[in-house]
Order: sequence, then structure tokens, then C-alpha cells
Amino acid sequence: MWSNILKATAGRSPASIAEIGANLGTNLRALRNLSSARLVAVEPNASAREQLIKDHVVAASDLHDGIAAALPLPDGSVDLAFTSGVLIHIHPDDLLASCREIHRVSSRYIVTIEYFADQPTEIVYRGNTGYLFKRDFGGYWLDNFDGLQLLDYGFVWKRATGLDNLTWWIFEKRD
Repeated sequence: MWSNILKATAGRSPASIAEIGANLGTNLRALRNLSSARLVAVEPNASAREQLIKDHVVAASDLHDGIAAALPLPDGSVDLAFTSGVLIHIHPDDLLASCREIHRVSSRYIVTIEYFADQPTEIVYRGNTGYLFKRDFGGYWLDNFDGLQLLDYGFVWKRATGLDNLTWWIFEKRD
């Protein structure tokens, strides 16, 4: 998946990449094998942050406690900022604030890897409501942020990859 996403940056590869909601760093581990970029993680869960350090996924100085709606990073501090399975867990009332923060910290690229639905759809998650919301996240980015150009998009099929059925988009800021 990441090989396909990063093809869109050929000749303009990011020097720094931040995962918003890194959890245990599965994406960052893959990126470490595909890119020489400095990797940054933002993760609110203390035990996940401890594991990221223990496993040497990111340097301690590049690991931050935070949530998407209030990122502890300076404006334009990373070349590429991304989420994977994070925006689906943000309530629709809070989604725009989170996307604004991601847009703010990225100097060039935004990648979103999430579950897709043509229309905003709430899904019962582990028996609970209010925790999982699918939508057309690519369209959401384009509808709410002028100056984004879609570079590529794709689908990851669970049957072929073992990953969830995911749709990804990579945008470049052209502000």
C-alpha cells in the first residue's frame, strides 16, 4: 500500500512524515523500510507511546502525546501528515477541526487511509454507537480545503492483503 502511495511523491519525496494516531506504529514501520524520511508520531495512548520507543519506531524527540484536533506540532513542520483508521473514529462534529490541524502541520502532502462510504454512515463499533463513521474522506478533504490537488487514490482489498478494506488518497497542498 505505502509503495503505491509514495509513487505519487516520486522526485519530491518527503523528508519528514507524521502519523496522526500512530498506535503501535505499523504504518511507520513500513515507511521506515521505504523511505529515509524522519518519522514523527502523534499518539494519545501512553502504553502505545511506550511501545513505540521500546521498539525504536521513532526517536523520543519525534514522539508526541496528542490528538488530531490539537496537534502538538508547529505549522508546516512535516512534509507529509497522514491518518490511517483514525478519522473514522472522530465524531462528525469534530472532524473539520481535526482535518484543519492535519492541514496546518503539513507543509506539502496529506494522506488519508480510511473506510469508505458514499454517504456519511455511522457503524456500530464493538456493540457501541458514536465511535465509527465512514464517509468519502477524499471528497471531504477536497470540499473543505481549497488548494489541495489529488495526486492519487486507491483501494486495499482485505482478501488480497490481509489489511482491512481501505481507501487511500494522497493530496498535495497548492496554496
